[in-house]
Order: sequence, then structure tokens, then C-alpha cells
Amino acid sequence: MWLCCIDPAPVFPLAVTLSASAELPSEPRRCVVTRIGQDTLNSKKTLQANGKTYHYFDINAVADKGWGDLSKLPFSLKVLLENLLRFEDGNSVTGADIEAVMRWLEQKRSDKEINYRPARVLMQDFTGVPGVVDLAAMRDAIKKAGGDPGRINPLTPVDLVIDHSVMVDKFGNPQAFEENVEIEYQRNRERYQFLRWGQKAFNNFRVVPPGTGICHQVNLEYLAKGVWSSESEDGNTYAYPDTLVGTDSHTTMINGLGVLGWGVGGIEAEAAMLGQPIAMLIPEVIGFKISGKLREGITATDLVLTVTEMLRRRGVVGKFVEFFGDGLADLTLADRATIANMAPEYGATCGFFPIDERTIEYMKLTGRDEDTIALVQAYCKAQGLWRSSSDPDPEFTDVLELDLNDVVPSLAGPKRPQDRVPLTSVKRTFIDVVTDTLKLNDEEISKLEGEGGQTAVGNHEPSGGDVPITIDGHKHHLSHGDVVIAAITSCTNTSNPSVMLAAGLVAKKAAEKGMNRKPWVKTSLAPGSKVVTDYLNVTGLQEPLNKIGFDLVGYGCTTCIGNSGPLPLEIDKAISDGDLVVASVLSGNRNFEGRVHQSVRTNWLASPPLVVAYALAGTVKIDLASDPLGNDKEGNAVYLKDIWPSSDEIQAELVKINDDMFRSQYASVFEGDEIWQSLPIPDSQTYDWDSSSTYIQNPPFFDGLTAEMDDVEPVKNARILAMLGDSITTDHISPAGAIKADSPAGHYLQGHDVEPIDFNSYGSRRGNHEVMMRGTFANIRIRNEMTPDIEGGFTKHLPQGEEISIYGAAMRYQNDGIPTVVVAGKEYGTGSSRDWAAKGTNLLGAKAVIAESYERIHRSNLIGMGVLPLQFPEGTDRKTLNLDGTEEVDIPDLNNNLKPGDTITVIFRRDGKEQKVAAISRLDTAAEVEYYKNGGILHYVLRQMMQ
Repeated sequence: MWLCCIDPAPVFPLAVTLSASAELPSEPRRCVVTRIGQDTLNSKKTLQANGKTYHYFDINAVADKGWGDLSKLPFSLKVLLENLLRFEDGNSVTGADIEAVMRWLEQKRSDKEINYRPARVLMQDFTGVPGVVDLAAMRDAIKKAGGDPGRINPLTPVDLVIDHSVMVDKFGNPQAFEENVEIEYQRNRERYQFLRWGQKAFNNFRVVPPGTGICHQVNLEYLAKGVWSSESEDGNTYAYPDTLVGTDSHTTMINGLGVLGWGVGGIEAEAAMLGQPIAMLIPEVIGFKISGKLREGITATDLVLTVTEMLRRRGVVGKFVEFFGDGLADLTLADRATIANMAPEYGATCGFFPIDERTIEYMKLTGRDEDTIALVQAYCKAQGLWRSSSDPDPEFTDVLELDLNDVVPSLAGPKRPQDRVPLTSVKRTFIDVVTDTLKLNDEEISKLEGEGGQTAVGNHEPSGGDVPITIDGHKHHLSHGDVVIAAITSCTNTSNPSVMLAAGLVAKKAAEKGMNRKPWVKTSLAPGSKVVTDYLNVTGLQEPLNKIGFDLVGYGCTTCIGNSGPLPLEIDKAISDGDLVVASVLSGNRNFEGRVHQSVRTNWLASPPLVVAYALAGTVKIDLASDPLGNDKEGNAVYLKDIWPSSDEIQAELVKINDDMFRSQYASVFEGDEIWQSLPIPDSQTYDWDSSSTYIQNPPFFDGLTAEMDDVEPVKNARILAMLGDSITTDHISPAGAIKADSPAGHYLQGHDVEPIDFNSYGSRRGNHEVMMRGTFANIRIRNEMTPDIEGGFTKHLPQGEEISIYGAAMRYQNDGIPTVVVAGKEYGTGSSRDWAAKGTNLLGAKAVIAESYERIHRSNLIGMGVLPLQFPEGTDRKTLNLDGTEEVDIPDLNNNLKPGDTITVIFRRDGKEQKVAAISRLDTAAEVEYYKNGGILHYVLRQMMQ
């Protein structure tokens, strides 16, 4: 018997869904088919919570099998164990899979592949729009093949939060929020109409409208339940852990709540939505032991930057990190979420905190209902998923330890989030960066070191500088190190009231002394939730933030993702005229080169109160521990210590936050404002594509798709499209940020009568493959070693050697029927989980990427788009082979008999000479092999539905 389950996630997703009805509902709906597994271990039991009976799959049923000591298993692996018990079907999940998780303790690692099925999927709109575009395109494809388009629905419940489209166009005034929202709707009307159609047309798909918050904070404060329940085919209500994957890399924030989740590519998420399991190796689990307490004046941001540095140095890519130790009791849930949120920066799949009393305190504060809270406590205690200080520590693959007392005030930068810099060393680090960037001589270095900072002689008159500027009728000089962007942005910190209130208190103390931001600093406040505004208002701290320029600019990801908006023209011109190395300071997660703003070459991650402090100072060429920030209204020097709040002051404000704030803000979370509600929606199962749209287009991924897959064929006489170095991020590969008028994407838009002022960002145009493929490998800071003297997305078109855009070369090669490959160094694809980094690579015609190592998400995405990831063997790389990019490349071993981890011969041929490399196929699992052979994961799903 099939049951239609409204709202909760399914116990067991299948690769089919209920057909959509002809009459589409006007409200978001949940309608999923559920069933339960075979349960060969007889693990089904019942428990009581708040007077209700729940059935569940008890992981303790395996404790007496002799496979290992369940009490020693990391909590995160217990969640995976339950998932396998619940989904055991003798096919995709077997008893051997369950045994393998228990036997993990024998080696503390495993080569066993398992199929994991999360309870739900979370999306943000940058990756969500192309995801819905793909679903719409799949409906078209299956309709053309004679099938029922209504079969294409998310089977696993999906929540999409529109949070990546607001841009900081207006700032520093009380009208900034309303003006930015109005501009956001003007720019994104087509996208938002499309998403409203998707919300209406698809089952199990809800949309949180713009102006509400960021996906990971909405998830933390509202969507996540800790433990889910739903009815199944036997009529019983089953409880199971809340788990998810998300198309935002910072899905990992939810691990602070004890919910196992991580970011995946949009392609992998789409497959999960359609009922496909996520194939994964049982991971290594690195234990991170926390002891002691943070000292007075130390923030959660200082802590997370320290943790990030330690774990990145240890090397945790592809691994789980689990936190334990007595120090956890003194970390608030918000502090835990801050640490969990940085998992992509320290490279781990997730940073997991088990559920305990702190979790329950937070769930009560954020207004979760009594039934949910009672179920979380009863279920986790019954399952052994409840953390208690009296319990023995789990066993881990490896253990790192941190005494919280050792944490010092810190920033991270200037180009990577793992590069922690103590506050006292920021000035010296910046000077060294400028010296290296601009190749300064001794005299220039001496001058740079002796300028003393913008604040030495008063609030608005710098001691020296390079480029004269006039701002609001006052003359100034813009210099190296000046802070031109100071952003309290919504990623890491705005879920943490302690640091947000600390920022408000710093602003209050500064305003009382008559201080203000420096005139050249673009300031912004973009909270991750409307609750932040509530508690800043109730504490009276929003007003002083406004006084020094930190007015509300929007609820969403802004500066951290490149939506910092334009700098004032006089500032941008001065930077260009003087070739200045200026700075941004932001409370986000990401500071990769070229990400925040194309004119800003150094970017520093900092806590919100330090963002305020640097806005007051106006420069990073200052030691905030010893140099004055500026002067008060009497002309006296003011130091950071004079305006830094104490823990008692912060605590006095924290107690003013209550559960009513959360309940009221989330009561109508899916409704949206009047503009959202008035957007017209077509009433159809398939989307009516507008060929003139520059935002939404039907992608060519499924053109000509047949029920039978094509043979896998060798690659012959391929050209190298780009040869790249180490740490090439998805920000380098995927289109992001502003679209330049003289770029291939800019030319395309102007050819469709879009003026540069209306270009919007690459992220907002992710639903149009024509724009996105032109922006792939087009980052202004990417360096192709084939064109060493040119910065940006250029290459040599061979054999002539003409230097042209990578897009232009790719199109010429495709027109000539010549395949291409990409060659790269270590850590290829680090950074955000951008699906277009893989989609664009596919559309440019690249058949394979050959790199020294890969970031997990991007490697998976390449496979999901039918691009083969190959890895150089240890000791071999582009340098040892003396590659210069003019080589032709053969990959002769490709055929239908591929196996996971195969050795694949790659031949590099130049001037009549050949070099053979025994590359490693990074098709790591049998499922990945099948996806690749089908041309991608969505092609695989469609073919399954065509059978």
C-alpha cells in the first residue's frame, strides 16, 4: 500500500513518484511515497515521547553481533549505521554494508562503499535555479520520449531558500534595505517567476522567498528538526535522524545542531531529489578534542579560524570531523554552528557535534514545538546518539586537541580562509603581501612601513597616501591597505548572537565617542535571518550600527559571494589609477582571490566586532592591539580596548533574545512579500521556455538522449584547453560575481540588448547556459600557464598558438571536432559547491580533467556531468613531464569495461615524442562509473525512467 505523506521526509525514497495532478495547487506541497526496509536484523522497536508512540530502527540490534563495540563508534557513523538499517533492501543496502560500518573500528577507516539516502535536500537559489531548470528540461525530455512528465518530481523533500541574489547596491542609509530589495526584484523577476512556477508545478518542493534569510541559518533556526517522523506503508509512524544534503557548501552549519549534512553539487543533489542514493565510502572520522574555556574578549570567530587552520594543516578532505571533549559543554549552540559552518574551509565533509543539552536549549529558544523536542530527547537517548560528559569518548581515525584558553584574536587572509593571522600580525602580513605583489624595492618598502596608518593624525585626514580623492566635498588620499569594504555578512557569524551583539556594542561605544567609519569604507549589514534584526532592535544596538554606516542592506549572502556591489566611482578609479592594493574586511567564510570585488586584492575574514573596528580605522596597515583606531570628539586617541565589550556586557544583551522572536518571524516563512505573491505563474506541468530570455533557457544537456547509452570511446588527439596550477578553486572555474562588458558573456548579453548596467551577476544568470559557459574559466585572477603573461581566462588556440579567450578556443575546437582536456595541479576544485564549474567544463567540450588531487564536491560534479577526473600518479605532474600546453593528448583505455579506480593510460605527445602516464581514474565507486558511462547522473536517472 502506498501512502501520501504530507510534510515529513520519507522513510524510504523510491525512483518513482506520484504523478502530478492536472490541477496544480497554489501552495507548496509535500507528497512522497514511503516504505520501510527488510530489517533482517530484527531491529524495529518502539518508543514513547510526549504521549505518542514511534517506531524506529534500533542500532543497538547490531551490538551483540560481534562486529565491534557500538559505544566506541563515532556519533556521525552511528547516524550512517541507522540509515543503512532503515534502508536495507538486499540490493542497494545489504547486511554486509551494515557490518562494514561496525567493523570500521578495526582499522578506523574503510574501503567499503555504501549507499546513503538523506531525509531531505536544501538549496539556495544560485544553485537551485539551474537545478529546477534541469528538472524542467528533464520533463521536456521525457515528454519528447513519449513518457509522462509528471514522473519528474523531487521524491525527497526539497526546500529552496532565495538568499544569493541580493546585492549591496545601496548602503550607509536607512533606505538601503528597501532600495536593494526593489533592485533585486527588478533584476531577478524572470528567475523568481520561474521558481514560483516550480513551487507550484513540482511535488515536495518549497521555496522560502527573498528577503527572509540565508539557507543555512533558516535551516538552523527553523527547518531542521533533529529527528524526523513520518508514516509508512505499514501504518506506523517512524522516527529517524534528520539528515540532508545541500547545494550550498555551508549546509554543514547544521552539524552544530547534531544534524548530519554536507554540501554536494547541484547535480548530485538533483539525483538525490529523484530518489538516487548517494554512493560514498565509509569515511575516516577525525576527532577534535576541545578542552578549557575561551578567555575574556575572545570571540567564536577567533576560535573557528584557529580550528580551520589546524584542520586544514592536518588534511581532512573527504573526511568527517567530530568534536568531543569537556570543552563542548561551554560552547553555545551558535558557537558550534559557527565551527560547523567552516567545514568547507577546513576541507572536511562535515564538522559534527552530537546532540546534547545545549542542543535542546537552542531548540527551545528557537521555538521548536514540544513534540519535536520530546522526540529528539527520547530518540537520541534510546539510540545512543545523546552526548553525555559521563560517556566514554568514541574512537577516531586520528585526534587533534585544542585548549580554548590558547585561542587569540585573529583574522584570516589575505586570500584563503585557512591562513589565520593573529591580530597583532595583520599589518606586517599585509606589508609583506604588497611587497610581493608589487615587487617593491627597499625604498618603497620603507615608505610603506613608515606611513603609520590612516588614523595617526585624526578621524578623517590620513598621514599620507598615493591617490588624492574627494568624498562628499572633503579631500583625502587613498593608500595601500585602506579598507574599502567592511561587511558584516551573513555566512559564518550572523547565526551567532554573541558576536553580532558584540559588534553592536563596539558601534555603540564608538558612536558615543563621536567616531565614525572612514569615508572611503563601504559598510554593510546583511543578516542571515530577520531574527537578527529583532534582537538588534530590542537591545537598541541597531541604532548605533546605523550611525556608523552599518545599516541593513538585505537578508542574504552578499559580500562573501561577490555580491558586494559596486564601489563608489571615485574609489574604484583611485584604486585603478594608483594600482593600489586595498582591503576588504568581512565576517564571512570566503576570501578567495577575485571573489569579494574585482578591484580588491586582499580580503580578510574577521569577527563582526573587528569588522566594525576596521571600518573605524579605515586601514589594515595598523596594529589594532597597540595603535589607535582614531580620535574621539575631543581629539583624544581611542584604542580598540576602549570600545571592546566585556563578556558580562554581551551576556546582559543576550538574555533579551527569546523564542517569540523566532516563532513570529517563521510563522509565515513561505509567504513572501506582496511583490512575490503578485508574480504571475503559468499553470502547466512543463515550462513554457522564452527563447528571448537572458535568465532562463532550456539547456542542451539532454538533446538527443536515447533510452540506450552510447559506448564509452577513447579520447584521441585532444588539445589542452588550460593548464592550471595548485588550489584552483571553483571561483576560478565557475562564473561568479560581476560580468565584465568586454568578456564573452558581456558580449553575448549586449548582443541580446542588455546594457552593462543591467548585467546583474553570473550567479543570477545560472539558469542560462549561454551566459554561464562563456564565463567558465573566465575569472580575472585565473592564470593559465599556457599564457603566463596574461591574467584571466585566456589560452592558446593550437596549433597556430593564437592567444584568445578560453571560451573562444573551446568553440573553435568543438567546431573542428577536436576534443579537449584540462591539466591542473593539487587541490583542483576547492571552494564552493558550484555545479557550473562542472557544467561549464562539459559545455566547453572538455572530456577529462587531469590533476594532482581534487576537492571532493567538484570531483563528484565532474562525474555528474560526464567529465572524467583523472589523477597523476604520485611523483608525476605537469612540471615533471615538462608540459607546456602545446601537447596533443590521447586517453586510449576508455571503454565500456571501466572499473572504480582503474589505471588509465594518458599519452602526451609533442614534437613527435610521447610520454605515457599511468593515471588513476577518480571514478571511485561503481555508481560513479555508471553515471560516467551514461554521460552524467541525470542522464542515468532519465534512462531509468524510460525503461
